[in-house]
Amino acid sequence: MTAGAPRPPEPIPGARLLFSLDPAVAHLNHGSFGSVPIGVQRAQQRLRDETEANPMRFFTQGLSDRIEHTRRHLAAFLGADADGAALVDNATTGATLVLRSLGLRPGDEVLTTDHGYGSVRLATDHECRRAGATGRAVDVPLGATDAELVEILRDALRPGRTRLLIVDQITSPTARLLPTAAIVAAAREAGVPVLVDAAHAPGMLATPVADVGADFWVGNLHKWGYAPRGTALLVVAPGWRDRIEPPIVSWEQESGFPQRIESQATRDYTAWLAAPVGTFTLRTLGLDRVREHNAALAAYGQWVVGTALGVDPAALPDPGGPVAMRIIPLPAGLAGSLSEANELRLRIAGELACEVAVNAWAGRGWLRLCGQVYNRPDEYERLADRLPALLAAHTSRTAAP
Repeated sequence: MTAGAPRPPEPIPGARLLFSLDPAVAHLNHGSFGSVPIGVQRAQQRLRDETEANPMRFFTQGLSDRIEHTRRHLAAFLGADADGAALVDNATTGATLVLRSLGLRPGDEVLTTDHGYGSVRLATDHECRRAGATGRAVDVPLGATDAELVEILRDALRPGRTRLLIVDQITSPTARLLPTAAIVAAAREAGVPVLVDAAHAPGMLATPVADVGADFWVGNLHKWGYAPRGTALLVVAPGWRDRIEPPIVSWEQESGFPQRIESQATRDYTAWLAAPVGTFTLRTLGLDRVREHNAALAAYGQWVVGTALGVDPAALPDPGGPVAMRIIPLPAGLAGSLSEANELRLRIAGELACEVAVNAWAGRGWLRLCGQVYNRPDEYERLADRLPALLAAHTSRTAAP
């Protein structure tokens, strides 16, 4: 262990064997697409086999009951009202459904922050353009305290014009836990509804819906909740449920929310139906144990790699809570744009056999590392040993005329 580093957590026995990841690669970016445990993969395959054995029976006998069972199971896991929840494909899908429910008009605005996820910002801009409304992003300093952050957003609200505030529960590019309950309370005083983009919250935070009180909340289960990809939950306050419309009208349109959102004819429902096996896997490992392990391992990785890059440990960004993702500033001039960030990420993957996230935020590049039960301290240590030379070579190559 590197001298002065925080102590890494003890591995959870047997946890690494639950995944089918390539052992020749260090997978330090669980936050982007997750990794589905083998048991969950097999459960979904059994459901696919069941579908193909008798498609007529699968789709017409009891499917709605099975979907409702899954919805109620996941809602309970997240601390949500099952009657106000609907299964959707991912957080961006849920955000788009919410944006389309607002009835935006010229002169309206949707407020976001500069910490928001890129596809949600794109969806916001798209829906605003369609309606003649405006999407406005508020800059929030990375080091802002919770109280400062709430005041920045409170001051940015324009009652009567701001139709929606979108905030992340855990930000993707900056790995920051935001004080969503306090933000929601401040927005409610101004009469502005709030959508909480909680893409990273399910599985990472305990009951992330409870006590937030947002008008809309959407979170992915396929990241930290070990569900198959394409599994997310949209939670909607009672006054808004009748206004949420599906992208395509199907047979359950007259059934109202949530059935008309979930029923999309011959879609593949197996990811949803297998999702409870993911939460069962988490509970088998121990929910608190997994969360503590992952957050501690991410902190260790941030320290080891950050100090190897010459970053003062005191300057390493703190996520503000038990978050299993950490960011590290890259040297100035590196990965300052989306294309440059993608190029660097691919080079790290190809030359170091290490999957990480590289994001361009606030005019500079940031390395994001995750901690998961299949990771080990030596994976971060190997990255720390080899990354400085790669960055130096990358800088020389990109700076060449």
